[in-house]
Amino acid sequence: MTAALATVLDAPTWRARRQAHEERVDAWLAPHLARRRGGVRHPVEDFLFTYYSYRPAQLRRWHPGAGVELRDADPAEFGPDYRATAAGVTLDHDAVRARRADSLDWIRGLLVATAGRPAHLGCFGMHEWAMVYRQTQDELRHNLWPLRLGPERTAAVVDERGVRCSHFDAYRFFTAPARPLNVLTPTRESQHALEQPGCLHANMDLYKWSYKLSPLVPAELVADCFALAREIRTLDMRASPYDLAALGHPPVRVETPEGRAEYVAAQRGFAERAAVLRARLLTALG
Repeated sequence: MTAALATVLDAPTWRARRQAHEERVDAWLAPHLARRRGGVRHPVEDFLFTYYSYRPAQLRRWHPGAGVELRDADPAEFGPDYRATAAGVTLDHDAVRARRADSLDWIRGLLVATAGRPAHLGCFGMHEWAMVYRQTQDELRHNLWPLRLGPERTAAVVDERGVRCSHFDAYRFFTAPARPLNVLTPTRESQHALEQPGCLHANMDLYKWSYKLSPLVPAELVADCFALAREIRTLDMRASPYDLAALGHPPVRVETPEGRAEYVAAQRGFAERAAVLRARLLTALG
C-alpha cells in the first residue's frame, strides 16, 4: 500500500531538520571517533558502536521517514530508496517495504508482544554479573577494568541473588557456569514469547529495531532511540561488577538493598520512556 504524502517540507525546513540532526549526532560521535583514532577502549560507550552494527556515518545520515516529500531536493542526495516527484523527492515506501517484508513483520511482532506484557523489574542487573561469573581477571571482556568485589565475592553475589534474565542477547554472553543459574533458557526462537518491557537490554534494542526500520522511520526517531540506549547502557555498566568510577561512573551497588532500589527506580523510568518510543516505532510501521 502506497504511503500517502501526509507531509510536505519546503527546502529551508528540511535542510534545517537535517542540520539539527547532524549536530545532535555529532556530539555523540566526536568523542567515539577520537577514541577510535587513538586506539582507546571505553567499556560503556564502545558498546553502542561495536555490539550494534549501525555505523557512525549511518546514524548521522538524515532521513525524513515515509510519507514525506522534500521540495527542491535531489534524489541522488538521499540514495536509491528515494524517487523523484514533480516538486522534489520522497521515499519509495512500497519498494522498501516489499524488499524487507519478512524483517518488518518480525520486528512488528516483537514490538507488539513486548508492549503487551507487564514490566518485570526483579532482575537487579545480574545479567552483567553472570557474564563474568567464575572468570579470572584475564578472562573478563573488559579486563582493563577491575571487578569492584573481586572474582570470588562477585561469584558469591550471583550465587546469593540468582539470575532472572529473559533476554536472549544477554543470556548468550553468560559464562558456561552461570547459564544453569538462570531461571529461564532464552533462545532466539522464544524471543517473541519472553521479551518484556522492563528489561534494560530489550529497551536498549529499540535502537537496533529503529535503525533496521530506517529509512521508513525518521532519523530523529533513530536518534531518540540511540539517546535512550546510551543512558541505559550507562546504568547497565554502573550496576555491573566492574569498577568504572575512574570514568565518572560511580557504581550502583546492586549487591545491597539500597543499590537494588536505585536500580529498580531507574529501570522503571527507562521502561516508561521506552514504551513511548516503542509506540512511535509501531505507528511508523503502520
